[in-house]
Amino acid sequence: MADFEQMNQKSSVFGGVELGGFENEQAQNQENAGTIRQAGSNLPTKVGFWNKFKAFWLQDIDWNKEIKVELTPYQQKVENEINDFLHQDVTWEKVRNFLFQEITF
Repeated sequence: MADFEQMNQKSSVFGGVELGGFENEQAQNQENAGTIRQAGSNLPTKVGFWNKFKAFWLQDIDWNKEIKVELTPYQQKVENEINDFLHQDVTWEKVRNFLFQEITF
């Protein structure tokens, strides 16, 4: 912080006071603004979350490459049951029979 002895009266500055040496302190603080760098290199030493995130989402992908999915026997059974349910024939007769079935309590 600047001392009162370093104050210079100026008419062009708001309040008529200019503090000397403030620019030098500000330049020293900006020089090491929290980046960790290796000696003799401009690369950071730590890879942060956002760098990993960008590297993952911006990677080159070969869209023509075939993707193989291997299922266990149980997973295959469940997939077959889901496919059978989704692709079953729905007719008006089946819907009418379901809606007008006899209900007993």
